Amino acid sequence: MADTAMSGSADPADSMRSADQAPVPAPRPGIPPAATGPAGDDPLDRAVWRLRSRGCWADAAALLEPRAARQAPAALRRAALLVERCMFTATGWAEAEDALRTAEALAGDDEERGGAACERGQLAYTSTVLGIRDRADEARSALGRAAALLAPSAAGRPLLDFRRGLMAEHIADSPDAARAAYRRAHAGATAQGDALLLSFTWRHLAGLALRDGELAEARHGFAESLRIREELGFLVGTAPALAALADAAPEDEAVRLRTEAARLFRLMGGVPTWLAHQLPPAPPEQPEQPEQPTDAA
Repeated sequence: MADTAMSGSADPADSMRSADQAPVPAPRPGIPPAATGPAGDDPLDRAVWRLRSRGCWADAAALLEPRAARQAPAALRRAALLVERCMFTATGWAEAEDALRTAEALAGDDEERGGAACERGQLAYTSTVLGIRDRADEARSALGRAAALLAPSAAGRPLLDFRRGLMAEHIADSPDAARAAYRRAHAGATAQGDALLLSFTWRHLAGLALRDGELAEARHGFAESLRIREELGFLVGTAPALAALADAAPEDEAVRLRTEAARLFRLMGGVPTWLAHQLPPAPPEQPEQPEQPTDAA
């Protein structure tokens, strides 16, 4: 990865709240919801999800642009897409900043202001953890502001808890605080039926378990994360999930998982960029063999 604070099994990529997914039926306590993927009748929502899940964030954001110019929810959703692009590609910083300023200007209540502050904190965190520019103080301030604005029952609270966990793990190097934050996010995502966010909380809790030597727990969490992403069709997040599971797998299986992750990574055009050094290189191209003449005699 681009930073030195993360292990190969800790995915720095963050999930924006999957507002472009239809709600999943409320799960039983402690049971993650089925990862059924986006549904519903809104063609725009479905189109945005399809593009986002394939790493086409700019195209997805362009679909939202007409509404984002005047509607706070659309502006925040568009900003979140472009912030996510920064994490996966380490590009597009100016566009994300512009989109955030629009979302901040249109925010009309505490929940919208808190959501914009959460995205502001994530963008600053991303810049810091990818080694672009140290904005850790800005990230802490923005996420703290979001915590003051978002009520405990607010829809955006699980995502905020998850992002505060990222800060604790990768900036403050405080695994205990990170674990507590990830568990709060996991419980909130389960209650809200946010399967995509669950794929991130499973993954990061598994990364901490692996760090503690809890191999079986780590393997289970990584496998759950991969299962959800595959069922949702979150293609851009599947290679990191495969690579993470490889870290907790027996050697033969780990080789297979990393090979598949590398194939998907190349299919996605080298995204996420921070995954490159964890994967086996592409096999060398074989030169074409000249055709052998046939003996017609």
